[in-house]
Amino acid sequence: MGTNDPGSYDVVGIGFGPANLALAIALEERQDALTARFFERKAALGWHRDMLVPSAKMQVSFLKDLVTFRNPASRFSFVSYLHAKNRLARFANKHDFFPTRMEFHDYLEWAETQFRDRVVYSADVLGLRLPERAEPGGPVDRLRVDVRRNGPDGPVSTEYARNVVISTGLVPRMPLAIERDRSVWHSSEFLSRFNGRDRASLRRVAVVGAGQSAAELTRFLYDELPDSTVYALMPSYGYAIADNTPFANEVFDPAAVDDYHAGSRRAKEATWRYHSNTNYSVVDDEVLASLYARAYDDEVSERHRLRFLRLSRATGVKQVADTAVVTYHSLETERSADLTVDAVVFATGYEAMSPERILGEAEPYCLRHPDGSLLVGRDYRLVTSPELRCGIYLQGGTEHTHGLASSLLSNLAMRGGDIAESLVEHSAHRSLSASPGQAVPSGRP
Repeated sequence: MGTNDPGSYDVVGIGFGPANLALAIALEERQDALTARFFERKAALGWHRDMLVPSAKMQVSFLKDLVTFRNPASRFSFVSYLHAKNRLARFANKHDFFPTRMEFHDYLEWAETQFRDRVVYSADVLGLRLPERAEPGGPVDRLRVDVRRNGPDGPVSTEYARNVVISTGLVPRMPLAIERDRSVWHSSEFLSRFNGRDRASLRRVAVVGAGQSAAELTRFLYDELPDSTVYALMPSYGYAIADNTPFANEVFDPAAVDDYHAGSRRAKEATWRYHSNTNYSVVDDEVLASLYARAYDDEVSERHRLRFLRLSRATGVKQVADTAVVTYHSLETERSADLTVDAVVFATGYEAMSPERILGEAEPYCLRHPDGSLLVGRDYRLVTSPELRCGIYLQGGTEHTHGLASSLLSNLAMRGGDIAESLVEHSAHRSLSASPGQAVPSGRP
């Protein structure tokens, strides 16, 4: 079923984080002989490396790993990883469903080592182009993938793909007109920035945001800088607890994706309205309680190292010598004020993956909803005009069609399986179409 042409693949994956790693595992376990190659801009696999502070824990169960919901017997499961590391019994003794982010990252690296022959790192995909066709307007059965390797001045090569799976990840979000620099950080770069500074120079630090990352970094800075003052600047009055109750968590189940994709616009809006507090701008109860305990201990000791600027939004930052002057507006006082700190961390989240930059010459073939958003099938395949016969799949950027789990780990295993199944079915469809006299099975919608 696979193609053997040099530089031509059945599947080209753009990006190689957890999502496309889950797809690589799904393809490996199907053993359908589809040829696959993945291109990753970074020099190695990395999943929020600069947020791997020691105390940070996963917000999803270890069972929501790369494979278990799809194949509980997989040799790529988190349980298999623990067994390989000789930690299975000790992990069970912890009575904890939630590993640290550091351990989960180690699991991802363990799984990735078994696919390095299919991944090219330090490779930036510039975009998709159409191949030369025998007749103008004729069918497009494969796409040209332009790849620049080893940095901005590296050579550019062209690969050919019958299918492309785009998984370029989230983009850090900063408040309007605020630029990052030596003293102004986004949480996505936190550890690199923090470790690059002399801790003695960080006497006053601020964290902007009210979600999980903001709370974790506030706690980390408070603990790591015992002689410093930490300011928590948040748009809410206080941190809100994440709804991780059983019924609410069903919104991340595989069946919920079916419901969301088939649902009406009003049903989709209601899902976001009622259940965004499962993940967005909320904090796990353990982190929330531990921060409150630190604030209380501050009062007892009369040190007041942890200070909360409630109902406040950062509106600007100025670099003054080696400090950052944060201008913020308080809804409590309806006044603006300045806060001078040695560093400010914006834990202000991420923008969803936008595939438009990658689509390139294939973009005009992609159909859209009336509001301009891309049409995406249940199998994560973009709906395209008939002449584009090759598949373009999205791992991310599908919140409008597949719901809350689109940018999260919760559904990686099932999504990878869905895409792998669709790839195989469409490949079989093409193969049978090329053989006269044989019945052609219908592909997935």
